[in-house]
Amino acid sequence: MLTSLPDNLVLRRGRPEDAEPLAEFNAKWLSHDGPDEPEEPLAAWTRDVFTKPHPTFSPELATIVEDANTGAIVSSIILFPQTWTYAGIPFGVGRPELIATHPDYRKRGLVRLQMETVHDWSAELGHRMQVITGIPWFYRQFGYEMGLDLTGGRIAFPDTVPELQKDADEPYRFRRAETDDIDFITGCYASECRRDLIACEKDADLWEYELTGRSAGNGVRMEIGMITDTDGTPAGCFAHPGHLWGKTLGLHFFGAAPGRSWLDLAPPMMRHLERTGRSFAADAEGSSFKEIFFNLGTNHPVFDVLPNAFPRERRPYAWYVRVADVPGFLEHIRPALEERLAGSILAGYSGEVKIGFYRSGVLLKLNEGRFESIESWQPVVDDEGHLRFPDLTFLSLLCGRRSFDELADFYADCFATKDEYAALMRAMFPKQTSNVWGVV
Repeated sequence: MLTSLPDNLVLRRGRPEDAEPLAEFNAKWLSHDGPDEPEEPLAAWTRDVFTKPHPTFSPELATIVEDANTGAIVSSIILFPQTWTYAGIPFGVGRPELIATHPDYRKRGLVRLQMETVHDWSAELGHRMQVITGIPWFYRQFGYEMGLDLTGGRIAFPDTVPELQKDADEPYRFRRAETDDIDFITGCYASECRRDLIACEKDADLWEYELTGRSAGNGVRMEIGMITDTDGTPAGCFAHPGHLWGKTLGLHFFGAAPGRSWLDLAPPMMRHLERTGRSFAADAEGSSFKEIFFNLGTNHPVFDVLPNAFPRERRPYAWYVRVADVPGFLEHIRPALEERLAGSILAGYSGEVKIGFYRSGVLLKLNEGRFESIESWQPVVDDEGHLRFPDLTFLSLLCGRRSFDELADFYADCFATKDEYAALMRAMFPKQTSNVWGVV
Protein backbone atom coordinates (compact mmCIF):
# COMPACT_ATOMS: atom_id res chain seq x y z
CA MET A 1 0.00 0.00 0.00
CA LEU A 2 1.24 3.49 -0.89
CA THR A 3 -1.38 5.54 0.97
CA SER A 4 -4.89 5.49 2.38
CA LEU A 5 -7.41 7.85 0.79
CA PRO A 6 -10.80 9.25 1.85
CA ASP A 7 -13.92 7.08 1.50
CA ASN A 8 -11.96 3.94 2.39
CA LEU A 9 -9.98 3.96 -0.86
CA VAL A 10 -6.42 2.68 -1.04
CA LEU A 11 -3.65 3.58 -3.50
CA ARG A 12 -1.19 0.72 -4.00
CA ARG A 13 1.25 -0.75 -6.49
CA GLY A 14 0.11 -3.32 -8.99
CA ARG A 15 0.55 -7.05 -8.37
CA PRO A 16 0.61 -10.02 -10.75
CA GLU A 17 -2.78 -11.14 -9.45
CA ASP A 18 -4.29 -7.86 -10.72
CA ALA A 19 -3.97 -9.12 -14.30
CA GLU A 20 -7.53 -10.36 -14.81
CA PRO A 21 -9.50 -7.76 -12.81
CA LEU A 22 -7.48 -4.90 -14.33
CA ALA A 23 -7.88 -6.38 -17.82
CA GLU A 24 -11.66 -6.44 -17.36
CA PHE A 25 -11.63 -2.94 -15.84
CA ASN A 26 -9.65 -1.41 -18.74
CA ALA A 27 -11.71 -3.22 -21.37
CA LYS A 28 -14.90 -1.84 -19.86
CA TRP A 29 -14.00 1.72 -18.94
CA LEU A 30 -11.64 2.51 -21.83
CA SER A 31 -14.03 1.16 -24.46
CA HIS A 32 -14.85 3.62 -27.23
CA ASP A 33 -18.31 2.06 -27.45
CA GLY A 34 -19.08 2.27 -23.74
CA PRO A 35 -18.93 -0.18 -20.83
CA ASP A 36 -21.64 -2.42 -22.26
CA GLU A 37 -19.30 -3.28 -25.15
CA PRO A 38 -15.91 -4.00 -23.56
CA GLU A 39 -12.87 -3.89 -25.84
CA GLU A 40 -11.20 -7.28 -25.60
CA PRO A 41 -8.02 -6.00 -27.38
CA LEU A 42 -7.44 -3.66 -24.40
CA ALA A 43 -8.07 -6.52 -21.99
CA ALA A 44 -5.56 -8.69 -23.84
CA TRP A 45 -2.97 -5.89 -23.86
CA THR A 46 -3.35 -5.41 -20.10
CA ARG A 47 -3.33 -9.15 -19.43
CA ASP A 48 -0.21 -9.69 -21.52
CA VAL A 49 1.95 -7.10 -19.75
CA PHE A 50 0.91 -8.46 -16.35
CA THR A 51 1.32 -12.16 -17.11
CA LYS A 52 4.08 -12.43 -19.72
CA PRO A 53 7.71 -11.31 -19.37
CA HIS A 54 8.06 -7.76 -20.73
CA PRO A 55 11.45 -6.18 -21.53
CA THR A 56 10.82 -3.01 -19.49
CA PHE A 57 7.57 -3.36 -17.50
CA SER A 58 6.65 -5.27 -14.37
CA PRO A 59 3.34 -5.15 -12.43
CA GLU A 60 4.67 -2.97 -9.60
CA LEU A 61 4.96 -0.12 -12.14
CA ALA A 62 1.18 0.17 -12.14
CA THR A 63 -0.82 2.25 -9.69
CA ILE A 64 -4.08 0.75 -8.46
CA VAL A 65 -6.78 2.60 -6.55
CA GLU A 66 -8.93 0.03 -4.79
CA ASP A 67 -12.17 0.44 -2.89
CA ALA A 68 -11.45 -1.35 0.39
CA ASN A 69 -15.18 -1.84 0.95
CA THR A 70 -15.51 -4.09 -2.10
CA GLY A 71 -11.93 -4.91 -3.14
CA ALA A 72 -12.75 -3.57 -6.61
CA ILE A 73 -10.30 -1.60 -8.78
CA VAL A 74 -11.71 1.89 -9.36
CA SER A 75 -8.78 3.67 -11.04
CA SER A 76 -5.40 2.75 -12.48
CA ILE A 77 -2.35 3.89 -14.47
CA ILE A 78 0.40 1.75 -15.99
CA LEU A 79 3.92 3.21 -16.35
CA PHE A 80 5.96 1.80 -19.24
CA PRO A 81 9.70 2.67 -19.24
CA GLN A 82 11.29 3.22 -22.65
CA THR A 83 14.47 4.60 -24.20
CA TRP A 84 14.11 7.29 -26.85
CA THR A 85 16.72 9.27 -28.76
CA TYR A 86 17.10 12.97 -29.53
CA ALA A 87 19.34 13.56 -32.56
CA GLY A 88 20.79 10.14 -31.78
CA ILE A 89 21.33 10.84 -28.05
CA PRO A 90 19.53 8.25 -25.86
CA PHE A 91 17.39 9.30 -22.90
CA GLY A 92 14.92 7.59 -20.60
CA VAL A 93 11.18 8.06 -21.09
CA GLY A 94 8.21 7.16 -18.91
CA ARG A 95 4.94 6.27 -20.64
CA PRO A 96 1.84 6.53 -18.40
CA GLU A 97 -0.83 4.64 -20.36
CA LEU A 98 -4.07 2.69 -19.95
CA ILE A 99 -5.35 5.44 -17.66
CA ALA A 100 -8.91 4.80 -16.48
CA THR A 101 -11.28 5.65 -13.63
CA HIS A 102 -14.71 4.21 -12.89
CA PRO A 103 -17.34 6.95 -13.48
CA ASP A 104 -18.61 6.74 -9.89
CA TYR A 105 -15.14 7.69 -8.62
CA ARG A 106 -14.28 10.55 -10.95
CA LYS A 107 -13.79 14.18 -9.86
CA ARG A 108 -11.96 13.05 -6.71
CA GLY A 109 -8.40 13.77 -7.85
CA LEU A 110 -7.51 10.09 -8.26
CA VAL A 111 -5.82 10.52 -11.62
CA ARG A 112 -3.88 13.55 -10.37
CA LEU A 113 -2.62 11.63 -7.34
CA GLN A 114 -1.57 8.68 -9.51
CA MET A 115 0.09 10.94 -12.09
CA GLU A 116 2.16 12.53 -9.33
CA THR A 117 3.11 9.05 -8.17
CA VAL A 118 4.17 7.72 -11.57
CA HIS A 119 6.03 10.98 -12.30
CA ASP A 120 8.03 10.38 -9.11
CA TRP A 121 8.69 6.77 -10.13
CA SER A 122 9.72 7.88 -13.59
CA ALA A 123 12.18 10.40 -12.15
CA GLU A 124 13.63 7.72 -9.85
CA LEU A 125 14.19 5.55 -12.94
CA GLY A 126 16.20 8.37 -14.50
CA HIS A 127 13.65 9.33 -17.14
CA ARG A 128 14.12 12.82 -18.57
CA MET A 129 10.73 12.95 -20.27
CA GLN A 130 7.22 11.56 -19.87
CA VAL A 131 4.89 11.10 -22.82
CA ILE A 132 1.27 10.07 -23.28
CA THR A 133 -0.98 9.25 -26.20
CA GLY A 134 -4.34 10.54 -25.07
CA ILE A 135 -7.55 12.46 -25.52
CA PRO A 136 -7.41 16.19 -26.39
CA TRP A 137 -6.49 18.69 -23.67
CA PHE A 138 -6.95 16.44 -20.63
CA TYR A 139 -3.28 15.80 -19.77
CA ARG A 140 -2.35 19.47 -20.00
CA GLN A 141 -3.65 19.57 -16.40
CA PHE A 142 -0.63 17.52 -15.33
CA GLY A 143 2.19 19.50 -16.94
CA TYR A 144 2.04 18.11 -20.50
CA GLU A 145 2.16 19.91 -23.83
CA MET A 146 1.03 18.41 -27.15
CA GLY A 147 4.53 18.97 -28.47
CA LEU A 148 5.49 16.10 -30.78
CA ASP A 149 3.87 14.67 -33.90
CA LEU A 150 1.98 11.41 -33.37
CA THR A 151 1.10 9.17 -36.32
CA GLY A 152 0.30 10.90 -39.60
CA GLY A 153 1.19 9.98 -43.14
CA ARG A 154 -0.56 9.39 -46.45
CA ILE A 155 -3.31 7.20 -47.82
CA ALA A 156 -3.30 5.03 -50.91
CA PHE A 157 -6.38 3.47 -52.48
CA PRO A 158 -6.66 0.20 -54.41
CA ASP A 159 -6.87 2.06 -57.71
CA THR A 160 -3.67 4.02 -56.95
CA VAL A 161 -1.58 0.93 -56.15
CA PRO A 162 0.96 0.43 -58.99
CA GLU A 163 0.00 -2.57 -61.10
CA LEU A 164 2.41 -5.35 -61.93
CA GLN A 165 3.23 -5.28 -65.62
CA LYS A 166 1.53 -7.91 -67.74
CA ASP A 167 3.35 -11.26 -67.77
CA ALA A 168 5.84 -9.98 -65.17
CA ASP A 169 6.67 -11.86 -61.96
CA GLU A 170 6.61 -10.15 -58.59
CA PRO A 171 10.31 -9.36 -57.89
CA TYR A 172 10.08 -9.89 -54.11
CA ARG A 173 8.62 -12.39 -51.70
CA PHE A 174 6.76 -11.61 -48.47
CA ARG A 175 6.68 -13.71 -45.31
CA ARG A 176 6.24 -13.47 -41.56
CA ALA A 177 9.36 -12.46 -39.65
CA GLU A 178 11.02 -15.01 -37.38
CA THR A 179 13.41 -14.66 -34.47
CA ASP A 180 16.34 -15.35 -36.81
CA ASP A 181 15.44 -12.09 -38.58
CA ILE A 182 15.79 -9.92 -35.48
CA ASP A 183 19.29 -8.62 -36.20
CA PHE A 184 18.23 -7.56 -39.69
CA ILE A 185 15.03 -5.90 -38.46
CA THR A 186 16.90 -4.09 -35.67
CA GLY A 187 19.34 -2.66 -38.20
CA CYS A 188 16.61 -1.54 -40.61
CA TYR A 189 14.67 0.09 -37.78
CA ALA A 190 17.76 1.92 -36.50
CA SER A 191 18.37 3.25 -40.00
CA GLU A 192 14.80 4.53 -40.21
CA CYS A 193 15.14 6.26 -36.82
CA ARG A 194 18.15 8.25 -37.99
CA ARG A 195 15.87 10.20 -40.31
CA ASP A 196 13.90 11.60 -37.34
CA LEU A 197 14.79 14.08 -34.62
CA ILE A 198 13.15 11.95 -31.90
CA ALA A 199 12.74 8.18 -32.06
CA CYS A 200 12.01 5.22 -29.80
CA GLU A 201 14.84 2.71 -29.51
CA LYS A 202 13.98 -0.94 -30.10
CA ASP A 203 16.76 -3.36 -29.32
CA ALA A 204 16.82 -7.10 -30.01
CA ASP A 205 14.88 -7.90 -26.80
CA LEU A 206 12.08 -5.54 -27.76
CA TRP A 207 11.88 -6.97 -31.29
CA GLU A 208 11.73 -10.48 -29.87
CA TYR A 209 8.87 -9.30 -27.66
CA GLU A 210 7.11 -7.87 -30.72
CA LEU A 211 7.45 -11.23 -32.46
CA THR A 212 6.65 -13.60 -29.61
CA GLY A 213 5.42 -11.71 -26.53
CA ARG A 214 1.92 -10.58 -27.43
CA SER A 215 -1.18 -12.76 -27.61
CA ALA A 216 -3.21 -12.88 -30.82
CA GLY A 217 -5.95 -10.62 -29.44
CA ASN A 218 -3.63 -7.92 -28.08
CA GLY A 219 -4.77 -4.53 -29.38
CA VAL A 220 -1.22 -3.27 -30.03
CA ARG A 221 0.12 -6.50 -31.54
CA MET A 222 1.70 -6.08 -34.97
CA GLU A 223 2.28 -8.51 -37.80
CA ILE A 224 6.01 -8.19 -38.48
CA GLY A 225 6.94 -9.16 -42.03
CA MET A 226 10.00 -9.64 -44.21
CA ILE A 227 10.61 -8.66 -47.83
CA THR A 228 13.10 -10.94 -49.57
CA ASP A 229 14.58 -11.52 -52.98
CA THR A 230 13.40 -14.66 -54.75
CA ASP A 231 16.43 -16.46 -53.32
CA GLY A 232 15.48 -15.50 -49.74
CA THR A 233 17.98 -12.66 -49.26
CA PRO A 234 16.43 -10.02 -46.94
CA ALA A 235 15.59 -6.76 -48.71
CA GLY A 236 13.31 -5.02 -46.21
CA CYS A 237 10.83 -5.42 -43.37
CA PHE A 238 7.50 -3.97 -42.28
CA ALA A 239 4.81 -4.03 -39.60
CA HIS A 240 1.03 -3.68 -39.71
CA PRO A 241 -1.88 -4.74 -37.46
CA GLY A 242 -3.41 -8.14 -37.98
CA HIS A 243 -6.77 -6.65 -38.84
CA LEU A 244 -8.44 -3.66 -40.49
CA TRP A 245 -9.33 -0.44 -38.68
CA GLY A 246 -12.79 -0.05 -40.09
CA LYS A 247 -12.06 -0.18 -43.80
CA THR A 248 -8.38 0.74 -43.49
CA LEU A 249 -5.19 -1.30 -43.31
CA GLY A 250 -2.44 0.63 -41.53
CA LEU A 251 1.28 0.27 -42.18
CA HIS A 252 3.33 1.33 -39.13
CA PHE A 253 6.87 0.51 -40.18
CA PHE A 254 8.60 0.07 -43.52
CA GLY A 255 12.36 -0.39 -43.57
CA ALA A 256 14.86 -1.19 -46.32
CA ALA A 257 18.20 -2.98 -46.29
CA PRO A 258 21.24 -0.77 -46.99
CA GLY A 259 21.64 -0.09 -50.68
CA ARG A 260 18.09 -1.08 -51.59
CA SER A 261 16.03 1.28 -53.72
CA TRP A 262 12.72 2.51 -52.37
CA LEU A 263 11.54 2.79 -55.96
CA ASP A 264 12.06 -0.95 -56.33
CA LEU A 265 10.56 -1.93 -52.96
CA ALA A 266 7.53 0.35 -52.76
CA PRO A 267 5.30 -0.96 -55.59
CA PRO A 268 5.55 -4.64 -54.53
CA MET A 269 4.98 -3.59 -50.91
CA MET A 270 1.81 -1.74 -51.89
CA ARG A 271 0.52 -4.72 -53.87
CA HIS A 272 1.19 -6.99 -50.89
CA LEU A 273 -0.71 -4.64 -48.59
CA GLU A 274 -3.65 -4.51 -50.99
CA ARG A 275 -3.80 -8.32 -51.04
CA THR A 276 -3.53 -8.40 -47.25
CA GLY A 277 -6.30 -5.83 -46.80
CA ARG A 278 -8.64 -7.78 -49.07
CA SER A 279 -7.81 -10.97 -47.19
CA PHE A 280 -8.57 -9.37 -43.82
CA ALA A 281 -11.90 -8.07 -45.14
CA ALA A 282 -12.82 -11.52 -46.48
CA ASP A 283 -12.10 -13.07 -43.08
CA ALA A 284 -14.27 -10.58 -41.18
CA GLU A 285 -17.99 -10.88 -41.84
CA GLY A 286 -19.55 -7.65 -43.04
CA SER A 287 -16.16 -5.97 -43.49
CA SER A 288 -14.77 -4.22 -46.54
CA PHE A 289 -11.34 -2.90 -47.50
CA LYS A 290 -11.07 0.61 -48.96
CA GLU A 291 -7.63 2.12 -48.27
CA ILE A 292 -4.07 1.72 -47.00
CA PHE A 293 -2.83 4.21 -44.43
CA PHE A 294 0.95 4.57 -44.61
CA ASN A 295 1.31 5.64 -40.98
CA LEU A 296 4.97 6.53 -41.48
CA GLY A 297 5.07 10.23 -40.59
CA THR A 298 5.33 13.08 -43.05
CA ASN A 299 8.73 12.48 -44.66
CA HIS A 300 9.11 8.80 -45.50
CA PRO A 301 11.00 8.16 -48.79
CA VAL A 302 8.13 6.12 -50.24
CA PHE A 303 6.09 9.32 -50.54
CA ASP A 304 8.82 10.87 -52.69
CA VAL A 305 9.29 7.96 -55.09
CA LEU A 306 5.55 7.39 -55.65
CA PRO A 307 3.86 10.75 -54.97
CA ASN A 308 0.84 10.06 -57.17
CA ALA A 309 0.06 6.82 -55.36
CA PHE A 310 -0.90 8.74 -52.21
CA PRO A 311 -3.63 11.25 -53.09
CA ARG A 312 -4.69 11.92 -49.51
CA GLU A 313 -2.68 13.16 -46.54
CA ARG A 314 -3.54 12.43 -42.92
CA ARG A 315 -2.15 15.13 -40.68
CA PRO A 316 -0.45 14.07 -37.42
CA TYR A 317 -2.11 14.18 -34.03
CA ALA A 318 0.30 14.84 -31.13
CA TRP A 319 2.09 13.17 -28.28
CA TYR A 320 1.67 14.78 -24.90
CA VAL A 321 5.17 15.66 -23.69
CA ARG A 322 6.33 16.54 -20.18
CA VAL A 323 9.87 17.67 -19.29
CA ALA A 324 10.06 18.54 -15.60
CA ASP A 325 13.73 19.57 -15.73
CA VAL A 326 14.24 21.59 -18.92
CA PRO A 327 17.81 22.72 -18.03
CA GLY A 328 18.73 19.10 -17.30
CA PHE A 329 17.32 17.94 -20.62
CA LEU A 330 19.17 20.67 -22.51
CA GLU A 331 22.37 19.71 -20.72
CA HIS A 332 21.82 16.10 -21.78
CA ILE A 333 21.42 17.04 -25.46
CA ARG A 334 24.22 19.63 -25.32
CA PRO A 335 26.29 17.85 -28.04
CA ALA A 336 23.40 18.14 -30.52
CA LEU A 337 22.84 21.82 -29.71
CA GLU A 338 26.54 22.67 -30.09
CA GLU A 339 26.73 20.78 -33.38
CA ARG A 340 23.74 22.68 -34.75
CA LEU A 341 25.20 25.97 -33.63
CA ALA A 342 28.57 25.18 -35.21
CA GLY A 343 26.90 24.59 -38.57
CA SER A 344 24.77 27.73 -38.43
CA ILE A 345 25.18 31.41 -39.24
CA LEU A 346 25.90 31.95 -35.51
CA ALA A 347 28.90 29.63 -35.35
CA GLY A 348 31.20 30.64 -32.50
CA TYR A 349 28.45 32.55 -30.65
CA SER A 350 29.33 33.90 -27.20
CA GLY A 351 27.04 35.42 -24.62
CA GLU A 352 24.40 34.85 -21.97
CA VAL A 353 20.88 34.00 -23.11
CA LYS A 354 17.89 34.00 -20.77
CA ILE A 355 14.98 31.86 -21.97
CA GLY A 356 11.93 32.85 -19.95
CA PHE A 357 8.80 30.79 -19.39
CA TYR A 358 7.27 33.64 -17.34
CA ARG A 359 7.21 31.60 -14.12
CA SER A 360 10.58 29.92 -14.61
CA GLY A 361 13.42 29.96 -17.09
CA VAL A 362 16.79 28.75 -18.31
CA LEU A 363 20.09 30.63 -18.44
CA LEU A 364 22.49 29.62 -21.22
CA LYS A 365 26.11 30.74 -21.04
CA LEU A 366 27.99 30.26 -24.31
CA ASN A 367 31.61 30.85 -25.15
CA GLU A 368 32.72 30.56 -28.79
CA GLY A 369 29.86 28.20 -29.62
CA ARG A 370 30.29 25.99 -26.55
CA PHE A 371 28.11 25.91 -23.45
CA GLU A 372 29.87 26.94 -20.28
CA SER A 373 26.69 26.20 -18.33
CA ILE A 374 22.97 25.50 -18.65
CA GLU A 375 21.10 26.28 -15.46
CA SER A 376 17.73 27.22 -14.03
CA TRP A 377 16.90 30.90 -13.92
CA GLN A 378 14.03 32.79 -12.29
CA PRO A 379 12.42 35.68 -14.23
CA VAL A 380 11.54 38.83 -12.29
CA VAL A 381 9.37 41.82 -13.12
CA ASP A 382 12.21 43.88 -14.59
CA ASP A 383 13.90 40.96 -16.33
CA GLU A 384 11.66 38.35 -17.96
CA GLY A 385 14.29 37.10 -20.35
CA HIS A 386 15.72 37.64 -23.81
CA LEU A 387 13.21 35.10 -25.15
CA ARG A 388 9.67 34.55 -23.87
CA PHE A 389 7.63 31.35 -24.18
CA PRO A 390 4.15 31.21 -22.60
CA ASP A 391 2.96 28.11 -20.77
CA LEU A 392 4.72 25.01 -22.14
CA THR A 393 5.12 26.16 -25.75
CA PHE A 394 8.90 25.79 -25.56
CA LEU A 395 8.42 22.01 -25.64
CA SER A 396 7.02 22.22 -29.18
CA LEU A 397 10.21 24.05 -30.20
CA LEU A 398 12.43 21.61 -28.34
CA CYS A 399 10.77 18.61 -30.01
CA GLY A 400 10.95 20.13 -33.49
CA ARG A 401 7.18 20.28 -34.01
CA ARG A 402 7.07 24.07 -34.35
CA SER A 403 9.69 26.59 -35.36
CA PHE A 404 10.37 29.67 -33.28
CA ASP A 405 8.79 31.85 -35.96
CA GLU A 406 5.63 29.72 -36.02
CA LEU A 407 5.27 30.04 -32.26
CA ALA A 408 5.96 33.78 -32.36
CA ASP A 409 3.38 34.26 -35.12
CA PHE A 410 0.71 32.40 -33.17
CA TYR A 411 1.40 33.56 -29.59
CA ALA A 412 1.59 37.30 -29.03
CA ASP A 413 3.51 36.70 -25.81
CA CYS A 414 6.14 34.54 -27.50
CA PHE A 415 8.97 36.72 -28.83
CA ALA A 416 12.65 37.63 -28.79
CA THR A 417 13.86 40.96 -27.48
CA LYS A 418 16.61 41.10 -30.15
CA ASP A 419 17.01 39.57 -33.59
CA GLU A 420 20.12 37.69 -32.51
CA TYR A 421 18.16 35.72 -29.93
CA ALA A 422 15.55 34.73 -32.50
CA ALA A 423 18.38 33.65 -34.83
CA LEU A 424 19.87 31.60 -32.00
CA MET A 425 16.58 29.72 -31.53
CA ARG A 426 16.41 29.01 -35.26
CA ALA A 427 19.96 27.68 -35.17
CA MET A 428 19.64 25.49 -32.09
CA PHE A 429 16.04 24.34 -32.51
CA PRO A 430 15.18 23.99 -36.20
CA LYS A 431 11.83 22.50 -37.13
CA GLN A 432 12.36 18.76 -37.71
CA THR A 433 10.06 15.84 -38.28
CA SER A 434 9.69 12.82 -36.01
CA ASN A 435 7.64 9.66 -36.34
CA VAL A 436 7.92 7.90 -32.99
CA TRP A 437 6.67 4.32 -33.08
CA GLY A 438 6.29 3.97 -29.33
CA VAL A 439 4.23 0.77 -28.99
CA VAL A 440 4.67 -0.62 -25.46
